[in-house]
Amino acid sequence: MQSFQPPRRILMGPGPSDVSPRVLAALARPTIGHLDPQFQALMEEIKAALQRLFNAPDHACVPLPAPGTAGMEAAMMNLLEPGDRCVVAVNGAFGGRMADMAGRAGATVVTVDHDWGQPVDPARVEAALSEAPTKVLAFVHAETSTGARSDAASLCAVARRHGALSVVDTVTSLGGIVVDVAGWDADVVYSGTQKCLSAPPGLSPIALSKRAQAAISARKEKVRNWLLDFNLLMAYWGGEGGRTYHHTAPINALYGLHEALVALFEEGQQAAIVRHAKMHEAFLAGIEAVGLSLLVAEPHRLPQLNTVVVPDGIDEAAVRAHVLAAWDLEIGAGIGALKGKVWRIGLMGACATPWHVRLCLTGLCDALAAQGMAVDAKAALAAAEAKLGA
Repeated sequence: MQSFQPPRRILMGPGPSDVSPRVLAALARPTIGHLDPQFQALMEEIKAALQRLFNAPDHACVPLPAPGTAGMEAAMMNLLEPGDRCVVAVNGAFGGRMADMAGRAGATVVTVDHDWGQPVDPARVEAALSEAPTKVLAFVHAETSTGARSDAASLCAVARRHGALSVVDTVTSLGGIVVDVAGWDADVVYSGTQKCLSAPPGLSPIALSKRAQAAISARKEKVRNWLLDFNLLMAYWGGEGGRTYHHTAPINALYGLHEALVALFEEGQQAAIVRHAKMHEAFLAGIEAVGLSLLVAEPHRLPQLNTVVVPDGIDEAAVRAHVLAAWDLEIGAGIGALKGKVWRIGLMGACATPWHVRLCLTGLCDALAAQGMAVDAKAALAAAEAKLGA
């Protein structure tokens, strides 16, 4: 057995995204104990930084010790008990996963199904909530399987009107577009570190409102997940009267998240959002210049997750294999209903740069030309440059 030396890839799929050198360096700092006073001070900084990042000053914000899917599971398992009614808006793979988890918590699950690539329709959700008292409304803000953005403010308002708690998946949105937990009046909002925050996968930042915390405290039975039970977790992360041992925290991963947040705040959250939007505009101009298009209609597109429609006659898997072999570039395949029909191309965090846009357009054109499609890479780059220089 020998030491593993990973290849140097450029990660422009649906996640993970490239991790910046400063975050990688932070991960290599000396490990200290998870109850060390210096580490506990770091925990307090991370909690405050997540409140700032989510714009959730009145929410309890902690990073769960697992990827973004753990945030989804924590939300469902903590809020829902057997017999509770849960409405889930499904417009892609991750809305479907929410519904699956709600069912595993014992809830009566009602799905509001949409075509993949469409945003969630608040009117249809409201109709479902009107049918019976509902404990939870769950939806995905930025659907990673399609690249579609839904109106979180409107959907959270619908939940409030019907006395339901809102659960919002922001795994792909946090750090790339506006996430305004206080403005939305959302109850449980979770994310991941491996997308627009450009930290490694393995942590799930989550924010819980006072309403959500009260609902969890009032449960009739124990949460059906020990590690992610907020009543237990908050005894460690809350720190009131001294922290109670719960689990051994992923110490070095938290160093990485802390450094990623430092870098984001140095740039400025609004500046990062503008950067993601500008890189999306440049990339879109480039692909349109060679006759390609995006799946999602313009008003609902995610700038950080571009779902490119595969042209007729093109082997989409061969394109992905070509750019990986020739350019060390990873782009994503379609999943579920979109398998074989789209590429998912991420412009997330450290990958939302002019260099990444140019590389991806060049590699994509090269791969399409290898299959006999007439594409003009120079035209694609010129169109992108016009947006980058604007």
